[in-house]
Formats: sequence, C-alpha cells, structure tokens
Amino acid sequence: METGNETLNTDFILLGLFPGMRHISILVSIILLIYTIAVTGNATLIFLIWEDPRLHTSMYFLLSQLSLIDLAFISSTVPKMAVNFFSGNKKISLIGCGTQIFFTLTLGIAECLLLTLMAYDRYVAICHPLKYPIIINYRVSQQMAIGSWLGGALASLAHTAYSMHFPLCGHRELHHFFCEVKAILKLSCEDISAYEKGVVVTSIVVVLLPVSLILTSYTLIFLAVLRMNSPEGRNKALATCSSHLTVVTFYYGPAMLIYMRPGSSHTPILNQALFMFDTILTPMLNPLIYSLRNKEVLGALRKVLGKCALLK
Repeated sequence: METGNETLNTDFILLGLFPGMRHISILVSIILLIYTIAVTGNATLIFLIWEDPRLHTSMYFLLSQLSLIDLAFISSTVPKMAVNFFSGNKKISLIGCGTQIFFTLTLGIAECLLLTLMAYDRYVAICHPLKYPIIINYRVSQQMAIGSWLGGALASLAHTAYSMHFPLCGHRELHHFFCEVKAILKLSCEDISAYEKGVVVTSIVVVLLPVSLILTSYTLIFLAVLRMNSPEGRNKALATCSSHLTVVTFYYGPAMLIYMRPGSSHTPILNQALFMFDTILTPMLNPLIYSLRNKEVLGALRKVLGKCALLK
C-alpha cells in the first residue's frame, strides 16, 4: 500500500551483488573465503599483539586497533549479504538498515582517522626517536584509538540520523549488497542537493585532509630516512612505512573514487566493485601486509606456534 508517493512498507530490498550477473554463487563463495581469511588474519594479529610482551608498544597497539576495525568492518556487511543470498530473502528492516549504515560509517571514518594517526606515530618515531617515548606513550596511543572510534561514531550518528529521516518514494530496492547512504538517498522524495553538499564537505574533512596529513608526514619521514647513516635503520624504517603506505593506498583510493568522483551515484555497478575492494578485500589484505613484512610479528607467530607444538 502507498499513501501519496510514499510507501508504508518500511522494509528495504537489497538486490545484492551485481544483479543479473551469471554464476553469482561463485563470487559469493569467493567472498566467504576472503571473509574467513580476513577474520582469521585480523584475529590472529590482535592475539599476537596482546600475547607477546615485545609487541606491547604504541605502534602495535594502534595496529591492533586497525585489525579490530577491519574485523568489525567486514563483519558488518558480509554475513548479512551471505544470509540474504542463500536464504533468498533479500529484505532488511528500517532499523536494520539504519544500524548497518551507522556501523559501516563509524568503522570507515574511524579507519580514516586511525591511519592518519598511525602516520603521525611513524613520523615521530623516525624523525624524533629520542622524544618518541614521551610524545607517543601508551596512554597517548590509547587516546588516539579512542579519538578515532569516537570521531567515527559521532560523524556516523549525524549522517545516519539525517539520511534516514528523508521520506522515501516507490519501491525500496537498493542496488547494493548492503545499506549505504548514497543508495538510500536515491530513493528520497525530497530535494537532497543540500545534504549532498554536506557529504562532499564531510568527505573533504574525512578523506582529503587525512590524506594531506599522511603525505606531509611521509614526506618528512623520507627526508629523514635519506639522512640516515645506517643502512639497516634505513631499511627497517622504509619497510614499516611502505606497509602503512600500501594500506593507505588500498583504503583511500576506492574511498575517494566513491565519495569524491562526480556523478558517482549514477554508476552503481562501479560503486559496488569499489565498495567490495574497500570493505571486503582491504580488511583481508591489511594483516597480511603488516605481518608478512614484519619480523617482530613473524617472530611472535613462530613463538606461539612453538608453544602449541610443545603442548601436543
């Protein structure tokens, strides 16, 4: 039933991954495999950092927070998508949709903030090593993590509440595999141009400003590295920085294309592919990037595996 142009049915229909695509079950199976690897990798990294005293430093504490965000990020979309696909029931309630928007935005913005603070952490460690224990102590790193989570939650709460208050018209079909702000706004009966400008402003604050700060930090880092006399110290600094820069590129690249590309709302298929990379593939890659190139993490893993072998 409908009253005027506005439907009384509050449920949304998630059309899922690439509607009309043949052999979609293969893609869903691959995504579930990626999800398993991501959960295992991030949970293992969190455990290693918590278990090994050598990793009880500010840098690894922030890395554990990144893994926690990635673990929650991928879990906020993939399980619901898989349940919808295998059950054939593509509905999601209004409350469920708003909840999913809130958590995905919170985690996405928190990751932006945390990656920026991690770049600052590396800048202080490399450019001011003697002052590092004072400037970035464990308490400060905890405040960085809390600030990232809190900043993400507050920004997300504002956008979720505002975007969900618009009256919606017609069939509530979302051309997406999860509830996302832009997909919801396309169903609005009202003029949303003012809100879209607000989204652009938020994108500048959350994406462009952090990217600028990260690039500034790494410019200063590379200048400091070039002045290092020790080849070993130079290689260690570059290895740590290259891992973080790779993660930043994988995360910010798709985010900028989604939220800052003109006419992005008119390309739902491309947006889905970019969201898949950002919310599904990147959380799987992050722990692999950090662990495979980090001798301390690999040493902690070998230590745990050695303990497990002795218990058998």
